[in-house]
Amino acid sequence: MSSDNFDFIVCGAGASGSVVAGRLADNPDVRVLLIEAGGTDDHPDIEQPGHWPLNLGTDRDWNFTAAANPHINHRQLPLSMGRGLGGGSSINVMLWARGHKNDWEDFATESGDPAWNYASVLKLYQRIEHYQGTSDPTRRGTDGPVHIQPASGAQPIAHALLDAARAMDIPTFESPNGLMMEGRGGAAINDLIIKDGKRHSIYRAYVRPRPNLTVLTDTLVSRLLFDGQRVVGVEALRDGQTQCYQAGHEVILSLGAINTPKVLMQSGIGPEQELRRHGIALRQHLPGVGANHQDHVSFAAIFEYATPQPVGYGGSEATLYWSSDSALRLPDMFHCQLEFPVPSAENAHLGVPAHGWTMFAGLAHPQSRGLVTLSGPRVDDAPIIQPNTLAHPDDLRCALDNLRFVQELGAQPAFKGLVKGECLPGKLDSQALAHYARNAAVTYWHQCGTAKMGRDSMSVVNSRLQVYGVQGLRIADASIMPHVTSGNTMAPCVVIGERAVEEIRTLYQL
Repeated sequence: MSSDNFDFIVCGAGASGSVVAGRLADNPDVRVLLIEAGGTDDHPDIEQPGHWPLNLGTDRDWNFTAAANPHINHRQLPLSMGRGLGGGSSINVMLWARGHKNDWEDFATESGDPAWNYASVLKLYQRIEHYQGTSDPTRRGTDGPVHIQPASGAQPIAHALLDAARAMDIPTFESPNGLMMEGRGGAAINDLIIKDGKRHSIYRAYVRPRPNLTVLTDTLVSRLLFDGQRVVGVEALRDGQTQCYQAGHEVILSLGAINTPKVLMQSGIGPEQELRRHGIALRQHLPGVGANHQDHVSFAAIFEYATPQPVGYGGSEATLYWSSDSALRLPDMFHCQLEFPVPSAENAHLGVPAHGWTMFAGLAHPQSRGLVTLSGPRVDDAPIIQPNTLAHPDDLRCALDNLRFVQELGAQPAFKGLVKGECLPGKLDSQALAHYARNAAVTYWHQCGTAKMGRDSMSVVNSRLQVYGVQGLRIADASIMPHVTSGNTMAPCVVIGERAVEEIRTLYQL
C-alpha cells in the first residue's frame, strides 16, 4: 500500500471533473490529482464525430443496465455512461444544450443561492464558451476553452425539420442556446463540441499537462478515507493493488449519477437502513443518496427516406424543444432528430426502413423518480439502478402526446421529396400506442439527481456543493441536479464544475 499527498483529489475525468481539475491546476501552487477509472481518450472512435455509436458497449462505456421495469413491459434498459478521459463528453452525440432559463432559476430556489440563477449562470457560460456561431454578445462567450459551433453544412433533413416546425407555428432560431431557451422553446440547428472536424471533449478543452497536475487512468476509486467526520483522501484500485491518496484540502467526487452515490454509500454516507443491510458502518445518515434518480426518456418515430440521404456530423443536427401549454414554466417536449433509423430492440421487428430518419419524441421533465442502491459493500459489487421509467401516470400520457406531435410534424409538406412516409409507430389507437411507447422507451443517457443540491431532508449537498455532515468532501457532477435540465446535460455539468471551482477558490483564497 502506497501513499501520495495532494491538495485536491478529483475523482472522475468527465464533463465536471475535467473542469474542476483543469481550473484548480491553473494555480501552479496547487497540487491536483485527477483519478479516472477508464483509459485514454486517444481512440479514433472518440475523435471522429460520426463514430460515437461505436463507443457504446465497449470498455469506454460503463455498460450499466437498469433493473426490470413493469411500467415498460419488464424491459431492462441499457444505460450507457462514459468511462475514460472526458467521460460522457468523449462518447456522446456532442450536443451543447445549456438548459432553460427556468432550470437555473429552479436551482437557485432549491439551493437558496442566487449564484445558481440564470443571470449568474449566463456569465459562467460566457466564460466557458468559444462560440463560433452568429454573434450574440449578451448571451454567448467567444474566449472560453470549449469550442462550440453550429452543425456545419447541416443536411437537408435537418433544415426540413425547421421548415416543418414553422409550419406548425413553432419558432426557429439561429441557435438552441440563448433566446430560444428563455421562453416557450423552438427549433434550431444544433450546437456541437466539434473543432476542425473532430470531437472537442471537455477533457481536451480544460486539461493540459502541467507539473502540478497528476492524471491517473485505469484507477478505480473504491472508498473515501476519513479522519473523524473529515474526508482526508481516497482508496483506489490500480494495477490490481490498493492505493491510498491523501488530500490536504478536499476530495471532489465527479463520478456521475451512478458511481457517486455508490462510492458515498460504500464509504458510509447514505441511507442508514441501506448501509446496515450491507454491513457498512455509518458515517453520515443522508437518505437522499441514491434517491431522486432522473433521466430523459424518449420514444422513436421513424420515417422512410424517398432516396438514401447522407448523415451529417454525428447524425444529430437539429432539435426541437417546446411547451405544449404556453403557461408552462419549462418545455415539456424535447425532440432530437437523428439522420438514421433507431428503433428499440423490442420494436425493431415492426418494420424498420433501410434508409430513414428518427425523431426521438422525448419528455423534457418526466415526473417518474428512480433509485440507485447497492448490491453489496465491495467495489466490484454492481449498483442496482431502478429508473422507474413511466412509473408516474403523467409520463405515459405525455409520451403519447409527444408521439402524436411528432407524427404530425413528420407529415408536414416540408419533408415532401425527402421522405416517403412514416413507418413507426403508424396509425394506432391509444391502447396500441401505449404498448408501442412502453416498448419504445429508451434513455437519452442523462442520468442525474442522485445526490441533489437543496435544503430539505433529502438533499445531499448545499449550494456550495459540500456534502452535509461531512468535511472536506464536495460533489460536482449531474448527481447534484435537483431536477434534470431541459436538454442534454453535458453543458450544465460544465457549469457545475465551474461553480465548484468558484466555491473552492473563495474558501481557500486560491
